[in-house]
Amino acid sequence: MVDLPTGNAVIGQSGGPTAVISQSLVGVIEGLRAGLVEQGKVKHIFGTRHGVRGIAKGHPEELIDLTGISPARLERIARTPSAALGSTRDKPDEAYCAQILEGCRDNDIRYFFYIGGNDSADTCRIISEKALELGYEMRCFHVPKTIDNDLRENDHTPGFPSAARFVTLAHMGDALDNASLGGIKINIIMGRNAGFLTASAALAREMRETDPDPAGRPAPHLIYVPEVPFVMDAFLADVDAVYSKLGRCQIAISEGIRDADGNEIGPQLMGSGEVDAHGNVQLSGSGALGDGLASILKKGLTPAGGKSLRVRADTFGYLQRCWPETSVIDAVEARGVGRHAAGLAAGGDSGASVTIIRTSNAIDNYRSAYGRAELSAVARHARHVPEEFLLGRNNVSPAFYDYCQPLVGDLPEFERL
Repeated sequence: MVDLPTGNAVIGQSGGPTAVISQSLVGVIEGLRAGLVEQGKVKHIFGTRHGVRGIAKGHPEELIDLTGISPARLERIARTPSAALGSTRDKPDEAYCAQILEGCRDNDIRYFFYIGGNDSADTCRIISEKALELGYEMRCFHVPKTIDNDLRENDHTPGFPSAARFVTLAHMGDALDNASLGGIKINIIMGRNAGFLTASAALAREMRETDPDPAGRPAPHLIYVPEVPFVMDAFLADVDAVYSKLGRCQIAISEGIRDADGNEIGPQLMGSGEVDAHGNVQLSGSGALGDGLASILKKGLTPAGGKSLRVRADTFGYLQRCWPETSVIDAVEARGVGRHAAGLAAGGDSGASVTIIRTSNAIDNYRSAYGRAELSAVARHARHVPEEFLLGRNNVSPAFYDYCQPLVGDLPEFERL
């Protein structure tokens, strides 16, 4: 029998909110109540406002006691999009993590749960290592979350299926709009380094279409992700080939598309832009990439002296993250990873990152399980769309449909005249 420390637990939410991040929060609370609280090892369950800011020594945010919240209220919180505790983009360094650990010691925190992406996993890793160095017993657990779907050791991550469902549905409706009026439509989708979310637009086709001729595919006709170098001349040729045959073209493009040298196209078209806490030019808050590509298409494809092409661009931006209609699977799994994290703590695990493992890929019999990975295996690393999920320079493969369809769930069926 493992001798578990007695004290308090704290839960935080970090990074971009998602439609199901609070399912994970509630999952941790439920798991703690059924395990460590019942065993008398956890006296209070605290939530830290705006991520680690609420627990870091000397910061103005505060802790909130979640211990006695009723099951009915927890259920409402779980179903509410975005981070119930608030979030943060802070990327703690060694000194900041020392402040967090000091705040944990002041509040007798022995179990630390952080819901977020790979930077959150790294925060858990650093805090865990610092606690060990100082001889302070504290167990740190990373609960996965990111719509980018870029965490290693995971089949997929909570937040991605719901965002992918939004992207799919948006493209389904937008394709009908584009077919009604014709012209060229560009949709810019989140994903600086990984193109999973952009690739999910393919599910809008209502069929597993992989025609090598883009004009032979249902919309979206063209899909561009960061993993495939973006060549402007090839892009113009692709769009021209579709538009010349159909009189319309719908395009899904990742905000993080790069040229052959790895340079992002967005900042090149923007010239300059607002920089975030990680030193990256902010892409989702600007329509510059879509507007810039639309301008290039108009100039490049309009015949000399001819009528200017009808080209429009939408940047989906933050709408993708917290749309209230979630994927059913996403809500269940987001709750499950939280419970599993609490279960690992009750079982004596000294610290880990929770993972999702797919155990059945059948569309009508999808199943998954939860596992664990070392914090160092997830922290600071990024996962990319595997080569077998991509087809040529502007499409996805049958393997991607197999991967993504069960996560997104049932889609509406439309009729056409």
